[in-house]
Amino acid sequence: MEPIVECRNLKKYYHTNSGTVLAVDDVSFPIYKGETVGLVGESGCGKSTIGRTILKLIEPTDGQLLFEGRNIYALERSELNLLRKKMGIVFQNPYSSLNPRMKVLDIVSEPIRTNSKMGKKEIRNLVIQLLEQVGLKQEHLYRFPHQFSGGQRQRIAIARSLSLNPSFLIFDEPTSALDVSVQAQVLNLIRDLQRQQNLTYLFITHDLEVIKHMGDRILVMYLGKLVESGSVRAVFDNPLHPYTKALISAIPKLDPKEKKERLLLEGDVPSPINPPTGCRFHTRCPLAEDLCAREEPELIEKFERQVACHFCEL
Repeated sequence: MEPIVECRNLKKYYHTNSGTVLAVDDVSFPIYKGETVGLVGESGCGKSTIGRTILKLIEPTDGQLLFEGRNIYALERSELNLLRKKMGIVFQNPYSSLNPRMKVLDIVSEPIRTNSKMGKKEIRNLVIQLLEQVGLKQEHLYRFPHQFSGGQRQRIAIARSLSLNPSFLIFDEPTSALDVSVQAQVLNLIRDLQRQQNLTYLFITHDLEVIKHMGDRILVMYLGKLVESGSVRAVFDNPLHPYTKALISAIPKLDPKEKKERLLLEGDVPSPINPPTGCRFHTRCPLAEDLCAREEPELIEKFERQVACHFCEL
């Protein structure tokens, strides 16, 4: 099966007075139609940069992004705009991503008005349908974002992302700004919409429990690099990379009496301006040897997944 989205050797560097920040450094992965791929890692590892670069909201430094077989980085603006109708994104903080001066009707209908010739009545009816899909009502049409709760604002953002009937959506930490009591409602909504509309998701989060609940496959990033990828069940049941093991060991247990072996990492995350030679994780890795500082491990197939480690074992 051909992937609906495929990153090939994606790079994004930022040039600063202090040096070059290697935000995303030679990352490749596919996303297949109808699946949810989770992208996880510590803050600053490049997760959100990948999401924005996929949609070309920021320009890549190098690499290719194939959407339905076409490299969007090589398209003219008119061709890119047509293809972008099939893609969308929901950002982390719904209050900052919604224009506070616009009413809900205008927020959700803006992409429709920009990309279609529908009349005002048709647009209004479509917006009402979109709001109902995300659990809101017609009475919310003429309210401003500040008149809603955080969960309701995120529902508005999701309705806007669905306005052009896309096939692929990126969720960038969509529940991290919400109360815990609301997070499950929004996650269930996202999952229900996927089933109803056969959507494909890239789900960016630092919360591994969310991906365990939502995802089909998981990509683990560290300092701009992919270190492990595979099915959610395989990675959670038997993580191979030491960094993945540390992330999973940090997930809180529901039963306080249940014994848990916590794998603590020493030291801080190195600077992406001056990353370590060889394996970027070797300065914090309990398995590190001299080879790790000299040679960067390739992301290779091992035990039905991909992992970048010289010494990982089953």
